[in-house]
Amino acid sequence: MREKNMAIRKNWALLAALLAIGVALGAHLGDAPEARAADHAEAPGAAADPAADIADFYAWHTANDTLVMVVTYAPLTAAGGAATWDADVLYGFHIDTDGDNVSDIDVRTRFGQDENDAWGMLVEGIPGERPLVGPVATMAEGPSGAKAWAGLTDDPFFFDLEGYTDTLATGTLSFDSTRDSLAGTNVTSIVVEIPLSSLGATELSLWATTARK
Repeated sequence: MREKNMAIRKNWALLAALLAIGVALGAHLGDAPEARAADHAEAPGAAADPAADIADFYAWHTANDTLVMVVTYAPLTAAGGAATWDADVLYGFHIDTDGDNVSDIDVRTRFGQDENDAWGMLVEGIPGERPLVGPVATMAEGPSGAKAWAGLTDDPFFFDLEGYTDTLATGTLSFDSTRDSLAGTNVTSIVVEIPLSSLGATELSLWATTARK
């Protein structure tokens, strides 16, 4: 199982922290730390299973008190490539509402095909919401205000690999903010929006996982 962790407080204006496997953020209002990491280049075993290979996990809340969670997977998909769907992988967003590092809310996403081989999405576990069902690359909305979408996107993570390797080799910072090594590559993304009022807490710890049958 692949996992990415992060923490968020309801009153933060914006949090888009990208976390490596097993890293949790302990946040305090006013002096909240920010952690950034990415997980694109994998060991051969993980890279061989792109549908279960998490690239990044993002979360923030909007001005209208909606929690937005995004997990990206199948990194380094070439431009012009297709989204990655797999009916045997379970994608999870996990929310701890009481600070014990145990998930209290589990939002689960699966993909499947109909009789015409068209892919669809099922999202379950959103508090007070019925399962969200619909075709991929189409917004699914519930009566409580929850929303979900999944599809191919440009990889939002920015990284200057040349600058990184030059910095390691020379000891001199060599990053160039106009040079993005991931430009032109795509990821498959799952986006879930949940009204914060349905979560019953103002401090949340969040993480994302994939699991294969």
